[in-house]
Amino acid sequence: MHVVILAEFASASGGAEKVALESARGLAESGVDVTYIQGITGPVDDLLDHARIRRVELGLPDIWSLGAARAAAAGIWHAAAAARLAAALDGLARRPDCVHLHQWTRSLSPAVFPVLYRPGAPVAVTLHDYFLACPNGVYYRFDRGEPCALRPLSAACLAAPCDARSRAHKLVRVARTAVLSRVLAGRPLHAVHVCDASRRRMGDLLGGYRLTHHRIDNPVRAADGPPAAPASGDAVAYVGRLTREKGADLVAEAARAAGLPALFIGDGPLADDLRARPGVAVIGWQKPEAVWEILRRRARALAAPSRWYETGPLTVYEALAAGIPVVASERSGAAEKVRHGQTGFVVAPEVGPLAEAFAALRDDGRAAALGAAAREWFRRAPMDLATHAAALRTFYEGMGFRSDAVQHAARTLGPAAPPIGMP
Repeated sequence: MHVVILAEFASASGGAEKVALESARGLAESGVDVTYIQGITGPVDDLLDHARIRRVELGLPDIWSLGAARAAAAGIWHAAAAARLAAALDGLARRPDCVHLHQWTRSLSPAVFPVLYRPGAPVAVTLHDYFLACPNGVYYRFDRGEPCALRPLSAACLAAPCDARSRAHKLVRVARTAVLSRVLAGRPLHAVHVCDASRRRMGDLLGGYRLTHHRIDNPVRAADGPPAAPASGDAVAYVGRLTREKGADLVAEAARAAGLPALFIGDGPLADDLRARPGVAVIGWQKPEAVWEILRRRARALAAPSRWYETGPLTVYEALAAGIPVVASERSGAAEKVRHGQTGFVVAPEVGPLAEAFAALRDDGRAAALGAAAREWFRRAPMDLATHAAALRTFYEGMGFRSDAVQHAARTLGPAAPPIGMP
């Protein structure tokens, strides 16, 4: 089997890149040949150092480094990205059995989607976010601080000032989404969902596409070392970007109400505000091994109170695997892996319910029991690299039984014409 994995980065600067890298490594270790195509020039993770992995770099810039006008044009239709990807796929020594896309908004644009069908293999995309349907990618109203309830590209959607940056930025993203819907029209696409909630929600939002939906858990690499001892922890921990949509401010307020310190590992727009609060420590980004050493020593629980419909936050799963109770937002895909009252708590992303959950964890016996149950749950139903790779192989082999029909459809459709006004 030969699989092409396409992502924009070759280092784990975020959850989507981490999944792409670990998928490549897990597949290679299971005997699959992998061609890993990275869009943006940058660091290369050691996970790609394997005899069965061939890496191809397209040498593209991050479009937001190009200046506003050029970035807007490239974000909507990046002809150079399409040309370089076409050359890379044409240069493959062996036809792939699947082309699997993980990221496309930072360097590739909708222009690459017709090119993905060039080898004549089935095309899959893992939905780490909502960009396939929603212009701002997170199906969240930044102007209101709440999840969106509008149909993407409807009149109400177009009028909503929901983007995190500006109305101008929203217009560019609307144009990009409209172009994407045109280039994908009629093309068969396998959509891989990382949580059940995403599958239900996106299934409703993507009715105009020719999709086959699949459900595969993200891989979880359990940190090396002994299990955590949450009863010894002194703080509620948060790991990730410090933003309102991810609920960082809620952690600080609820921890204070529960009489516990709050520890933030990460950075973002709320960093200065959080540092100024009593009982809060913000220590910035740390290397993965340092993160888990800190969490094992200090975390009584990991909090993930997202206000947006987050799909599959890896840190939550890694915490459960390490034996750390999790307090998760009921809106997050992570809530599907937390057994309420047994391995943590699933609550509304509001100060009151969060504070109640944090207060319950002040009891040493409760914290220890939840942590032990979390680790045991992971051992019984592992989401490790081998399990993930096996699920992917089954997925790819299943598509292979339909490959003749998919290839015929791709040949019939041929390469899409560029959108009107695009090169």
